[in-house]
Amino acid sequence: MASETVKKILAAEAESDKKNSEARKRRDDIITEASGKSSLAVQKRISEASSEAAKFKSELDKKAEAYRKNAEAKCEEKMEKIRSHAKHNMDKAVDAVIERFF
Repeated sequence: MASETVKKILAAEAESDKKNSEARKRRDDIITEASGKSSLAVQKRISEASSEAAKFKSELDKKAEAYRKNAEAKCEEKMEKIRSHAKHNMDKAVDAVIERFF
C-alpha cells in the first residue's frame, strides 16, 4: 500500500514537472511571439514617423522657397526704387555741376 502511494506521488511529481516544462515552453513561445510583434509594431511606427517627417520637410521646403522668392522680389523692387532715386539724384548733380561751371 505504501509503495503504491509512493508510486502515485512520484507519478504526480513527474506529471507536475511535465506540466511545468510545458508551461515554461508556452511562456517562452508567447514572449518570443510578443517580442516579434512588438518589433514589427515599432518598425512600422518608425516608418510612419519617417514618412510624416519627410512630408513636413517637403512642405516646409516649399514654404521656404516661396518665402525666398517673395523676399527676393521685394528686395529687387526696393533696389529698383533706390536705383531710380540714385539716377534722379545723379541727374540733378550733373545738372548742378553743369550750371555752376557753364
